[in-house]
Amino acid sequence: WVLHLENITMSLAGQYKCTFATYLYGTKAAKILLTVKAEEERHYLKKVWLKQTLEIPCLENETSENLSTYPLKWLVDKNGWKEELVTKEPPCPAVYRNSSMLYRQKVLLGLNNTLKVFPTKITDDGRVFSWHMLYHPERVQKSSTTVRVFGE
Repeated sequence: WVLHLENITMSLAGQYKCTFATYLYGTKAAKILLTVKAEEERHYLKKVWLKQTLEIPCLENETSENLSTYPLKWLVDKNGWKEELVTKEPPCPAVYRNSSMLYRQKVLLGLNNTLKVFPTKITDDGRVFSWHMLYHPERVQKSSTTVRVFGE
């Protein structure tokens, strides 16, 4: 027996019970807990001059609520796979890890969790930097920024 749901929304989350009668064995029942996970993702394009500081905010053009209480990560896409740049685990907002070999000396976490990359190089052109924040056990907010590097 199969329950088929379409157009899933958060309102469909909950416990479902299937009950049916069988000959000789009586009533059979099974319970299933449906959890609906939500992911929000935004995409941006950021232009920067060669050898300048690239600053990528978590939430472009938005006022952010207090993000210091949530775990977050900054990643960079390198030829199809994502490398972790910075990880911040509350409750210590000032403590974070930078585990990147490529960007170890080039990145730091600024105010409001802004990613700062200095200096920008021509190899940064076309790179996609992404930010992930787990603000609820079932909800992740994401943004990705494609970088365009310009020279004189």
